[in-house]
Amino acid sequence: MATVTYLEAIRQAIWEEMERDSRVFVMGEDVGVYGGAFKATEGFIHKFGKERVVDTPISEMAIASAAYGASLTGLRPVGEFQFMDFISSAHSQIVQILAKSNWRWGAPAPLVLRGPSGGGVSGGPFHSQNPEMFYVHTPGLKVIAPATARDAKGLMKSAIRDNNPVLFFEHKFLYRRVKEELPLKDYTVEIGKARVHREGRHLSVITYASMVYVAQEAAEILQKEGIELEILDLRTLLPLDRDAIRATVEKTNRAIVLHEDTKTGGIAGEIAAIINEEAFDSLDAPIVRITAMDAPVPFSPPLEKAFLPKVEDVVREARRLLKY
Repeated sequence: MATVTYLEAIRQAIWEEMERDSRVFVMGEDVGVYGGAFKATEGFIHKFGKERVVDTPISEMAIASAAYGASLTGLRPVGEFQFMDFISSAHSQIVQILAKSNWRWGAPAPLVLRGPSGGGVSGGPFHSQNPEMFYVHTPGLKVIAPATARDAKGLMKSAIRDNNPVLFFEHKFLYRRVKEELPLKDYTVEIGKARVHREGRHLSVITYASMVYVAQEAAEILQKEGIELEILDLRTLLPLDRDAIRATVEKTNRAIVLHEDTKTGGIAGEIAAIINEEAFDSLDAPIVRITAMDAPVPFSPPLEKAFLPKVEDVVREARRLLKY
């Protein structure tokens, strides 16, 4: 076992897949000599050469388009966007072409588009967004948002080996803050399967990415009051693990859905609908959504703190639900 950061886990996954399969290559803005904006591809160009570590123009549309073309020739590209906020520049290519390739004419598109998302680092409204729901709404894609180093590595390997286009959202707040012991041998994590991060019996918090740790901190506070939160880490947002969502609600009879994305149109609404359709009889209280405000992400650290979901929000709502 070796202890590595969330970022290093992603770096290892891509490196190991490039060693394992000569069809895998990386491309993106400054991924070569510079080693990537957050150093996820540091040293790659010296190991694999410029033919497999390709610096691109500053154009997300070009990266997505070139990755798609390469995938059709049998290659398995991993494209990096410096910030996932700018995935919107490639929106048309992703939702109109990549997502529909297999459905329209049976052509697999084995590619990964990855990069940092999320707030908590005072990056402002153009470098702190959570744009995942635009793509969760798009059939034909797979959307991943891991919370742990172990899952980041295992899911990245699964994404690279998958024959469908995968969008991989890496929460930048976790890059160097989360560390974990990882197996030295090769492993993968199945796409589309949630994980129980913490066992509990009184209330379920359904969440993903950095909010897993907000829920964990809230659980530690509530544990002193005899309240045991169960935390379900979704890991994959498309496809959603409906069975795991139903199972945790049937176990605890109460649910908070927590995410960093804004409320309107966020995945919390979809999860609430799933619970309503498939586990309504298990509920002893209303479903609660805890999310960011419906606003652009503030640059000011105090304003960003007010904007993002907080531990005290989870603690307050959990106490309220248990008294319902």
